[in-house]
Amino acid sequence: MHTRPVTLYPLRQAAEAPQPAVQLAAQPQGMQHRFHAMVKPVGSSCNLDCTYCYYLHKEQLREQPPQARMTDDMLEQHIRQYIEAQTGEEVVFSWQGGEPTVLGLAFFHRVVALQARYRKPGQRVSNDLQTNGTLLDVQWARFLKQHNFLVGLSCDGPQRLHDRYRLTKGGTPTHDKVVAAARLLRQHAVPFNALCVVNRENARHPFDVYRFLTRELGARRLQFIPCVEPKAFRTVAPQHWEPGLLPLAGTAQARPGMPDSIVTDWSVDPDDWGHFLCKVWDDWYRRDYGKVHVDLFETAVAQSMGLPAQRCVTAQFCGKSMAVEHNGDVYPCDHYVYPEYRVGNIGQTHWGDMAYSARQQQFGFAKRDTLPDYCRQCPSLTLCWGECPKNRLVRAPSGEPNLNYLCAGLKAFFSHIQRDMPNIVRQVARRARPPA
Repeated sequence: MHTRPVTLYPLRQAAEAPQPAVQLAAQPQGMQHRFHAMVKPVGSSCNLDCTYCYYLHKEQLREQPPQARMTDDMLEQHIRQYIEAQTGEEVVFSWQGGEPTVLGLAFFHRVVALQARYRKPGQRVSNDLQTNGTLLDVQWARFLKQHNFLVGLSCDGPQRLHDRYRLTKGGTPTHDKVVAAARLLRQHAVPFNALCVVNRENARHPFDVYRFLTRELGARRLQFIPCVEPKAFRTVAPQHWEPGLLPLAGTAQARPGMPDSIVTDWSVDPDDWGHFLCKVWDDWYRRDYGKVHVDLFETAVAQSMGLPAQRCVTAQFCGKSMAVEHNGDVYPCDHYVYPEYRVGNIGQTHWGDMAYSARQQQFGFAKRDTLPDYCRQCPSLTLCWGECPKNRLVRAPSGEPNLNYLCAGLKAFFSHIQRDMPNIVRQVARRARPPA
């Protein structure tokens, strides 16, 4: 990605104190050391106050100081160790929050300078930035274009749906600023994805959401994230709930909006999630196949062809997408930033030692190993693999725990796309076949 030279900004001299080091284990021929981390350089600090945000409460849970910020020393530790711990041709840095743009451009100028310093010969370093878009301006757009950042822009659809939950701390709407940010990114040819949180409200309007994101926002790459949060998510870590108290799938307790529901009122209903995906798939396949890239659809096609999953949530194993907080604390996943899951700190232990540790491997394998028999017998198992473990909030009809809250919707979607999948697979295989 970074083919042009970057401007080198003044950097501090290397610290004299001993730095954590790593000795990478030998790999079989053709194998590489690779992992991915979500960087939270401001922790949960954000200029918005989205109702459904799963991260804002980390400020209290982790006793985060107001206006948290990754220090220059910690930033350098992260970049150096992250690159040292990987031997692939490309190293991907993902900057998230909170809202990372509250740090200002000077922080990210330092980021690219440090990456240039520590990048290995022949190694590509790329960056993506997840943002609510409200702070982007011309200077940001120029920087993002110059340094080849991929932007993830959060938008939940047309104004009436987006502004239902995505408001500022003062309660004002944000939709107009997001639309302006998308226009700015397009003007400066900055590639961007639209990330849409599918919640209880917008899930009921699939065509409105999809067509707004593609036809009005101008996004050609879409990520749909189902909003699923248990009512106790602010204090209880995933898999630390009492299995015997989990509701049976399909009961009132396993749906949002009920007084005794296990999930928040803004969580998407399982059936609505399936309906949303089916309707968007139909519109995408009829109008936009080959022109618009939807992450859930692309990984379903890949997995139908026997290829690896393109998203962690539909992979057989997880554990290769970790998270690092502003103070250097490392967690196995950004949805598992709870004290119970803290892996260590890059100030004391090298990134590589944590990423390739037995503990992290155990976390990854647990996704497969804790699947209920109900999932193992499902014809869509290899397309789903129980989805994200954090959503395994209900019990199967037999009473077995660890069934995914979204199961009914996922089954409906995977069944629905079988009508079109054979034709898509044939077309993809034909394009991939070398000419005679």
